[in-house]
Amino acid sequence: MKKKLAIAALSLAVSASIAGALLAESVFSFETINFPTDTFTQLLGVNDNGGIAGYHGSGAAGHPNQGFTLVPPRSFNGQNFPGSVQTQVIGINNGAGTDGFYIDTAGVNHGFTRIAGTFATVDFPNKTSVLTQLLGINNEDEVAGYWQNGAGVQFPFTGKGGTFTPIDSSLPSNTSAQATGVNDSGDVSGFFVDSAGVNHGFLLHNGVLTVLDFPAATFTQALGLNNLQEVVGTYMDASGNTHGFLYDAKALEYQSVNDPHGVDTTVVNGINNQGQIVGFYVDSLGNTDGFLAHIVRCEQ
Repeated sequence: MKKKLAIAALSLAVSASIAGALLAESVFSFETINFPTDTFTQLLGVNDNGGIAGYHGSGAAGHPNQGFTLVPPRSFNGQNFPGSVQTQVIGINNGAGTDGFYIDTAGVNHGFTRIAGTFATVDFPNKTSVLTQLLGINNEDEVAGYWQNGAGVQFPFTGKGGTFTPIDSSLPSNTSAQATGVNDSGDVSGFFVDSAGVNHGFLLHNGVLTVLDFPAATFTQALGLNNLQEVVGTYMDASGNTHGFLYDAKALEYQSVNDPHGVDTTVVNGINNQGQIVGFYVDSLGNTDGFLAHIVRCEQ
């Protein structure tokens, strides 16, 4: 599962934690999509053409992460950074540009982009950085991600063309943060960890910060967004179960999302402008399965 903790440097505006309303009822149409012959698949990003980014392989010894893009229902195309030991493809835009991260032969994490068929390494330019991961890409080829120092503290940023924008100053005081997505307007999703060790999601829209905490949750991470001010992610309930969510920033409403084959183990990682979401869940056999779904809202 891709982990995120980041910070982006937009102008600091009003900081507000908005619980929002919880939709009473939702209808979801799910399709399980797994890489052939593998027991571990995560679908992490989806563009408006239905193209999907993801990876298979748990990362355990003999089972490395292997990136791919996918055109449903089953047209998998391997995408691994040249010479890498492991690769995760996480974001995908409408031009089929992708981003993510790879692990080199020395065990170091690097961010990457693949734009117009060309791979490029992206490392945040800070001398204390030991790790960079890219977690989302918009249609302007702007990326969102984070870098980590030797003490394990993570710092979020957005970037394009070698220019990086930290977003630390836009967030509440935290011990780590990640930027997980950026839309075409420059809005940023992500999450941060407070001094008590609690994870909170966030949305930066037009420089205004909204802290996202799913109602009654003990843990919330925002993992992606689209151009319609819709944010997806994951939360943990009081019993320690994991669920996906959709947050509509215009309506200030949350929806809980559970794949019927993975209730209490669902993570939603990406959303496009057509109402499609992607993510993954753990099934009854303990396998990690990818899913593609379309959300239909019902009248309350």
